[in-house]
Amino acid sequence: MTVSAFISGCAGPTLSEDEIAFFREARPWGFILFKRNCETPEQIAALTRALRDAVGRPEAPVLIDQEGGRVQRLGPPHWPVYPAGAVYGAIHAKDQAKGLRAATLGARLIAHDLLALGIDVDCLPVLDVPVRGAHDVIGARAYGRTPEPVAAIGRAVAEGLLAGGVLPIVKHMPGHGRAGVDSHLSLPHVATDRATLSQTDFAPFRANADLPMAMSAHVVFEAIDPDAPATQSAPVIADVIRGEIGFDGLLMTDDLGMEALSGTPADRARRSLDAGIDIVLHCNGKLDQMRAVAEVVGPLDGIAADRAARALTWRRVPAPLDEPAARAELAELLALADA
Repeated sequence: MTVSAFISGCAGPTLSEDEIAFFREARPWGFILFKRNCETPEQIAALTRALRDAVGRPEAPVLIDQEGGRVQRLGPPHWPVYPAGAVYGAIHAKDQAKGLRAATLGARLIAHDLLALGIDVDCLPVLDVPVRGAHDVIGARAYGRTPEPVAAIGRAVAEGLLAGGVLPIVKHMPGHGRAGVDSHLSLPHVATDRATLSQTDFAPFRANADLPMAMSAHVVFEAIDPDAPATQSAPVIADVIRGEIGFDGLLMTDDLGMEALSGTPADRARRSLDAGIDIVLHCNGKLDQMRAVAEVVGPLDGIAADRAARALTWRRVPAPLDEPAARAELAELLALADA
């Protein structure tokens, strides 16, 4: 069954007839949900079923950004608040084993929440290493300020998600921690030399290069390609992401709607795919833009299709979970961050 090389958002908590018709024809590989799509558990479960029904693929991935902290699409009253990544880093700095346990447990509980709704992919872990003076768009989302804890805690988070039957997406490859501006609003340029980038920014991604999926950074690395952000840079994708980092999983863009990228949505999609991205991510749910992207992306085929298929083989039947006990243990571990 042919699918298109893009992941799509949708406009609201239910699908319109126009959206259903579009998805049936365009056949995106997967979908992504945002707060605008999420009201109640019953509503989200119905929406994820409707999305998969529209493309006729019960295995179609449904993604969400559920990190914890300020980036979580699901929250009270139906879902608990989870901590930002920096909280796990604070515990890890005091007791490495307990920090890793807390990170695994938090991710396992997030997976438990998501899978019950039909959401089977989380855009997590965040493997960016922030530096002093950078914009706080990453900030407390990061697990630490040096590569080693970021890599270790990121691995623990990925394992927690996988144990709960949810696939992780590593972000933002090859690193967003030095960005001086928010890529949602403008294009960051990083002038740091290649050797320093290799030792710091790239290192957590290299340590987790075997994970199934990753999201690119809308960041210009001037030492590698001064003319294009990583998402649209053939040198960054080939030499750094596929080469030095060694990532051979499914590589998707960050949201094409972010203002770091220039041109129309179709231009943005085309340049990303031409640079070596496997699949593009279009999130805002605006049907005219979705149609424009669908017209240029073409089918998901060749090595990109192989990577997508391989990513889905990472799905597992969730391990047993005593949810009340797990939540109690997590609360006890989180208290260590402020102790």
